[in-house]
Amino acid sequence: MAHTPLMTSLGADSSLVRKVAMVAFGSVLVAMSAQISVPMFPVPMTLQTLAIMLIGLTYGARLAGATLVAYLAQGAMGFPVFAGGAAGLAPLMGPTAGFLFGFVAMAFVMGWLVERGFDRGFGLFGAALIATALLFVPGIAWLTAVTPLNLQGAFMAGAAPFLLGELVKVAVAALIVSGAFKALKDRVT
Repeated sequence: MAHTPLMTSLGADSSLVRKVAMVAFGSVLVAMSAQISVPMFPVPMTLQTLAIMLIGLTYGARLAGATLVAYLAQGAMGFPVFAGGAAGLAPLMGPTAGFLFGFVAMAFVMGWLVERGFDRGFGLFGAALIATALLFVPGIAWLTAVTPLNLQGAFMAGAAPFLLGELVKVAVAALIVSGAFKALKDRVT
């Protein structure tokens, strides 16, 4: 049985104009959430992953992935969309690059899981949790490649300080999207 992401469930047309608008809105949302930051080294703590979870859980795989590709392209072109207003190619090659590129996979995987039945209640939590856990793989791997940190050091710097916060963001995103689905269902009935 095919499952429908929230944005498709809202009944709007699936025109190219609507999709471009959703990508633009989503990339701006991620860029704004990147500016809500707690400076940490080598990886800052931001609200980006919460925004990405909301996009992944509501847009579906392809549109969520495209949104994060657009976000990275905007940063590469010099728009100050990365944490702390950073822009250009340097962030895409620096210590946080693994996380930045992992954002695309994170959004895509969440959307893919939603399309395969992780689309209500605890399923949304599971989709967000799985995709968020996978984000740490390229993030930590890249940290070990471009810094003097070994695997344990990269985990301690790039994952351990974020685990509790990410769990809270997963719960918040799942609750928001679950509530939106419920509101949509209540509106229809």
